[in-house]
Amino acid sequence: MLPSLACGALKQLGSLGSLRKRLSILIYHRVLARPDPLFPGEIDAPRFEQHLGYLKANFNLISLRAAVDGLRNNTLPPRAACLTFDDGYADNAEIALPLLQKHKVHATVFVATGFLSGGRMWNDTIIELIRHAPAAIDLSAAGFGEFTLDTTRQRREAITTLLGKLKYVPMEQRRQQVDAIAELVPVKLRRDLMMTPEQVRQLHQAGIEIGGHTVNHPIIARLPAAVARQEIADGKHALEAIIGAPVRLFAYPNGKPGRDYHAEHVAMVRQLGFEAAVSTSWGAARPGSDLFQLPRFTPWDRDRLRFTLRMMKNLASRGDTV
Repeated sequence: MLPSLACGALKQLGSLGSLRKRLSILIYHRVLARPDPLFPGEIDAPRFEQHLGYLKANFNLISLRAAVDGLRNNTLPPRAACLTFDDGYADNAEIALPLLQKHKVHATVFVATGFLSGGRMWNDTIIELIRHAPAAIDLSAAGFGEFTLDTTRQRREAITTLLGKLKYVPMEQRRQQVDAIAELVPVKLRRDLMMTPEQVRQLHQAGIEIGGHTVNHPIIARLPAAVARQEIADGKHALEAIIGAPVRLFAYPNGKPGRDYHAEHVAMVRQLGFEAAVSTSWGAARPGSDLFQLPRFTPWDRDRLRFTLRMMKNLASRGDTV
């Protein structure tokens, strides 16, 4: 049973949903097999299954395609919610898919095609390097100084520092800097973090919607217009070749409007034949929202009450801030 405060929150949610017909779109990335001591806030399989239970009990879980149609036609059900996954991690197929099937829940997976079949996103390279690095490393030759890594907290802080310094560096320069760091840290890196084309097809055949997420997951606002367009188009075409079906939905990498993408990129997504796109602007969508800048949020809260209250706050938001 939910605590009384949560029960009251859910009653308010019901009222908000029926009167306003908001759409909550949740963002996930990985679903780990077991908790990660380095990142205890990451979603693991038991916690993800808890989320599915909470959501099924209190929301109308629908596919993102159905939600887009509902927003377009003003037929969205009350308390509507969708699940999305970004980037294309292998555990989406290995761990998340069986749980989604068990609970009969739809989801959309946005895949950056450049990392399929043994590729690795730059941030995961940094994370895995620091995770397995010796207790002291000197990255001065790469321009990042020395790090003491005696504790989990120090490793976490080193990762946060490096990711913060590299995130908005131009893509090619960032690649060179990450390669330089890797040369200085004697660690053999995993090559199985991201999906294979076969796993993308497996998701598609299981009824999971596959969406575009560019090729290399760049901050497209930092690219020349022609390069940004090519990233979006090539990712779409690669996925369509893999699944043998149209790719209709898109997620902007990083996804903050006005910082990570601009109006010209929204226009590109329209022109390239997508039907809708999602950002990472916090909020809930409603009929009349821009279908090419739908807001989403990340469900961090561990316990049921906090999770429910966060969902309520999201539904109560205006949802048209993009």
